[in-house]
Order: sequence, then C-alpha cells, then structure tokens
Amino acid sequence: MKRSMATVLMSAALAVSLPAGAHTEEYFDSINAPHGGQMRMAGPYHLELVTKDKEIVLYVMDHSDQKISTEGGVGKAAFQVGKAKPKTSIKLEPAGDNMLKGSGDFSVTPEAVIIVFLKLPDQEAQSTRFTPLKPKSKVKSTKKTQGGKESAGDHGGHHHHMQH
Repeated sequence: MKRSMATVLMSAALAVSLPAGAHTEEYFDSINAPHGGQMRMAGPYHLELVTKDKEIVLYVMDHSDQKISTEGGVGKAAFQVGKAKPKTSIKLEPAGDNMLKGSGDFSVTPEAVIIVFLKLPDQEAQSTRFTPLKPKSKVKSTKKTQGGKESAGDHGGHHHHMQH
C-alpha cells in the first residue's frame, strides 16, 4: 500500500507541476504583465508582447519570469484578422537584454491575432498566439458583473492549457 501511495503522490505531483508551469491564457490575462503587454507561454518561455505605434517588442522570460537573452535569436510576428491568411508579417530581431523588436505597418484590432514565432540559439523554435486587445474589449462591459459566470467553467479545469 505504501509503495502505490507513493506512486500516486508522485503522479499527482507531476500532474500538478506540469500544468502549473504551463500557465493558461486566463492566468496570464489575470495578472499584470511587467511591461503592460500580453503574456503567453511558448514551450519553455513566457513571452510578453507589447505593441506600440508601429513597433512590436517581444520580451522573453523563463517560467520563473527570469530574463532569457535573445542574442542571436530570430523572431517573426504574423498578424491575422478573422479567417484571412496572415496579411502582415514583421521580422523581430534581438534588441538587447531579453527583447526582440520589429517595426512595420500594422494595426491591432480586437479581432487581431498575432502569431509569434521565436527561435533562440541552441533551442527549438516556438510559437504562440496573442490577442492583445481581445480581453479588454470583448468583456469590457460585462467583466465585473458576468466575469464570474463566464469564467466559472474554466475555474474547475484551469489547468487545461489546451483551450484553443
């Protein structure tokens, strides 16, 4: 009995530690990102996307939110609105510290999805999706009153990070 209990505890610890590292979009949307952007997870990274005027900055951190050097890395941000193919693609280049920057003619709307690709030296390429304006605009008027109801279904399973 003791051995199987230890196995169960180990499995439980593993099951908890994996999703805890794999933060959900709801989790990231509920915290304030260090630079005021939107945070998402991509493989071993926490990525924060900040869009301002015609510039995109991508901050790269590990799961403990420690900065990861982007030196020698490359990135790309592809903008997609609705079901259309990505119309705008902006190259992101290392900009010191843990940043990749790019600029171009783009517009961020509440419907916009920004798919970011990232490749750092000696690491696998990663990608993730950002919806910078979606949380604020879509649930703006209902957030306070219905917020609990809307996300109630997510709370029970907030460790399921495969909600696409």
